[in-house]
Amino acid sequence: MSTATFGSICFDTGCFWKDGSKISKVNKPKEGKMFVKCAVTKTQKPNKEVRIGVLGASGYTGSEIVRLLANHPHFGITLMTADKKAGQSIGSAFPHLVTQDLPDMVSVKDANFSDVDAVFCCLPHGTTQEIIKALPKGLKIVDLSADFRLQNISEYEEWYGQAHRAPDLQKEAVYGLTELLREEVKSARLVANPGCYPTSVQLPLVPLIKANLIEFRNIIIDAKSGVSGAGRGAKEANLYTEISEGIYSYGITRHRHVPEIEQGLSEAANSKITISFTPHLMPMNRGMQSTIYVEMAPGVTIDDLYHQLKISYEDEEFVVLLERGVVPRTHNVRGSNYCLMNVFPDRIPGRAIIVSVIDNLVKGASGQALQNLNVMMGYPENTGLLYLPLFP
Repeated sequence: MSTATFGSICFDTGCFWKDGSKISKVNKPKEGKMFVKCAVTKTQKPNKEVRIGVLGASGYTGSEIVRLLANHPHFGITLMTADKKAGQSIGSAFPHLVTQDLPDMVSVKDANFSDVDAVFCCLPHGTTQEIIKALPKGLKIVDLSADFRLQNISEYEEWYGQAHRAPDLQKEAVYGLTELLREEVKSARLVANPGCYPTSVQLPLVPLIKANLIEFRNIIIDAKSGVSGAGRGAKEANLYTEISEGIYSYGITRHRHVPEIEQGLSEAANSKITISFTPHLMPMNRGMQSTIYVEMAPGVTIDDLYHQLKISYEDEEFVVLLERGVVPRTHNVRGSNYCLMNVFPDRIPGRAIIVSVIDNLVKGASGQALQNLNVMMGYPENTGLLYLPLFP
């Protein structure tokens, strides 16, 4: 155990000096002040049981993994890669992480996996399949890209414009929407972490579809995301002057999360579901809201939808159905792994409006990835994730 330098605190009545185990009071009547001098101790970090590699640590999801793991009692980072920032510390790429005592980042080709038990892969879409295919077979892997989310490799080729490079691994991959596929995640070696929009949409819709409470047709999703969802790469469309003071609709009818959402909803329905989905980029750093318009099945009421969501998630840590009438806000999940949701009657008879909010970088990416690895490694699911939302 090492001891840091002494500090002092001034109060109005006298002087206190703290020296490890004892405190003495020295009266200073003329000064009318009190000082507390404290020996601040720094304990040695314990060795962590699970050694973690973060591939793509210089991106937003990679840095969020590092932030979340800082307080994880069992997972410790032993390897970080970032090709463009190889040789640099994580603090140089992300100054808010400068306090973390971590290895410097290296390029993927120079990475040594002999001291790694599990990997978070935070690399761009289209680059991940070959890298994961080359990793040691004994590693547990959570992939945050889209490269293993679509079960049908032809569908992957259609939406991502390139051939799937690891079709055998695709057969092994488990889709990791934790609350809905927990048992499958437990025994998985490779988990495809869901996209942010699909997470915010499937969590409220899947229980309602499975209970046959809503029609499978005419599902309309109006979704909005903070700019961090577009990644950290320098893009003209993401410049401050391009984003601020406005709303931008993108990927209209062709957003790559559409087949992922339809895949999950169709599995829940045991029938093909086609959705109308439009995402929007909002002038905020992080946060995501999906406003979903659905037709209720004949004889079904708003109370039925609310009750189904309540029983579906009443025992879940991170999915919260709000009190009736309370509107979810992105402000109330910022920096946390929570999904808040609620359901409202539409003015149009027989229709309902569902609002779901998450932090796109936490529950929509790195938080859910950590939730999945906790499950895969047999630790309590909420370990390292009990960060309350940041407000304001």
